[in-house]
Order: sequence, then structure tokens, then C-alpha cells
Amino acid sequence: MKTPYLLIAFRFLLAPTILIFSYYTEESIARLWIIVFIILGLLSDVFDGIIARQMGISTVKMRRMDSQTDLVFWLSIGIACYHLNPELIKTYRYEVIAIFIMEGLCYTISFLKFGKETCTHAFLSKLWGLCLLTTFISLIGFSHGGFPLQLAIYWGLFSQLDVILILLLLPKWQNDIPSAYHAYLIRRGKNFKKSKWLNS
Repeated sequence: MKTPYLLIAFRFLLAPTILIFSYYTEESIARLWIIVFIILGLLSDVFDGIIARQMGISTVKMRRMDSQTDLVFWLSIGIACYHLNPELIKTYRYEVIAIFIMEGLCYTISFLKFGKETCTHAFLSKLWGLCLLTTFISLIGFSHGGFPLQLAIYWGLFSQLDVILILLLLPKWQNDIPSAYHAYLIRRGKNFKKSKWLNS
């Protein structure tokens, strides 16, 4: 029963571990271990939801905890990535700032409208997670930005726009909304089937 929570806690603890390695470990060793931590974190993110849904214990509280842990986890990787590759990140500083603004806008809209944080786990956001995985491995493992970094930036902006539309369309707060289209269906009072692998 506790396995999903342990996986979430594990991913949360990986965040400070990644920062410690990036700042206080020899660079070559740090890069290798951070990639390992990223992969382990992603696996924990995939399996905590699957296990919880298969066990029938996926709750709103768990989904909210999972969502905020994801934010902390990816943010720690981003900070570590900037520390290890400052010049590569600075090349896209305005786009990166735009992503942070969009992320902040998502939370602002959600708190103003519903009084709580966003927790959509939208499909485009999940794909963005895969883009981030590829980008961070490219940056940290090979000091290469290029197309993976560009894709992660612009897909991130696109996915956050989807989240904003979801929040604006939803009549009341809900978690696990696959897309803005599904939020529109909810607003119209129409039912749809969620994937047991992607949503609770």
C-alpha cells in the first residue's frame, strides 16, 4: 500500500541529491551520476502512478503530491544543468524565462480560480517530460544542446499553453485532465474514458 508513496518520496529526495552532486562532486563523476538519478527519477514517476492505479489506491492527495514532487525534481535538474552548462543555457535565456513565466501563470490561474495548485497531468506535459529527459541527458552527458534543447523549450511552452486552456475551461478543480479538449468536454457535461495507464 505504501509503495507509490515511497516512490514519490524517493523522487523528492533525488532533488537535493542531484544538486549536491552538481555543486560538490568532480564534474565528470557528477555528470554520470546525475544521469543515473534522472533515469531513476523518471522510472519512479512512471511506476508510482501505475502501481497506485493497479492497487486501486490512487487518490487526489497522492496525485497532488506526485505533481508537486515532479516540479521539485525537474527544477533541481534544471539548476544542476545550468551549473554544469551555463553558456549553453544562456543562449536560450529568454525562452527559458518564458517557460518559467508560463509555469508561474499556470499556478496563478489555478490558485485564483480554484484556490489550489494545478494538477492536470496532461498528455502534452507527459510528452514534455520525455523531451526534458532527452535534453538533460544530452546537456549533462554530452554538453550538447542543439535540437533536443530547442524541442524541449518550445514543446514546454506549447504544453503549458495547453494547461492554461485546461484551467480556463474547467468549471471546477479536477486532477488528471488529458488535454484542453477533454476540459472542454467536461465543461459541456460530456463523459470520456481516461486511460488506466496515464490517468487515474
